[in-house]
Amino acid sequence: MKKERKVLKKLLWGVAGIVVLLGIAYFVYIQDYYRAEEAAIRAFCQGDITVSVETWDNDYIVFAPEEVTAGFIFYPGGKVEYTAYAPLMWELAEQGILCVLVEMPGNLAVLDMDAAKGVPEQFPEIEEWYIGGHSLGGSMAASYIVGKEEYAGLVLLGSYSTAELKDTGLEVLSIYGSEDKVMNREKYEEYHGNLPQDTIEIILEGGCHAGFGMYGAQEGDGVPVLTAEEQIRETAELVAKMITEE
Repeated sequence: MKKERKVLKKLLWGVAGIVVLLGIAYFVYIQDYYRAEEAAIRAFCQGDITVSVETWDNDYIVFAPEEVTAGFIFYPGGKVEYTAYAPLMWELAEQGILCVLVEMPGNLAVLDMDAAKGVPEQFPEIEEWYIGGHSLGGSMAASYIVGKEEYAGLVLLGSYSTAELKDTGLEVLSIYGSEDKVMNREKYEEYHGNLPQDTIEIILEGGCHAGFGMYGAQEGDGVPVLTAEEQIRETAELVAKMITEE
């Protein structure tokens, strides 16, 4: 009996040790992420049209224009500080789109795919909603939108949908850079059939994977011809066109 207790005790200590090691590994992993380039973001987010910027419940940032035409919720890319996408949100807000930039736990959208839940209800005056994201964030947004009738469309930036959306009637815009070396092209082609047939696909010539935000160069990415400012403005123009045109 004593021998069994000793074995059990050793086993429990072994399990506890593994849990601690996994916890440490997870902590180290989530601390290794791309930081937003604050100075560049501040320089970009200036304009003649008034855009109010507010942080709500420390979970997301709202970029609100004076006159709102539609709402857009955005999921950040994996291991990227969410504020890196503030320039894109600012640019869209200047075109009349209220944008909600969501913060993800550990900078990983996969840890909170349902982060958009309840957001549209906070803005009952907005009748039309879109959702989207960059890289992993786009994939999670695509999975979240399944069965959500309150959304009119989806925006994928350097991303693809593993969820089946072909017969949903959603408007879908898929954009990636010609120099993107991070997005898995084989997976992109494999899952492209999950999107509606009228999906708009645009390749930004000279754009890269990291160019949708302002967080510097991303490991393994291609060398861009477009600056981040140029890629963000081109992207915002394309997204706004899809959202605001009848």
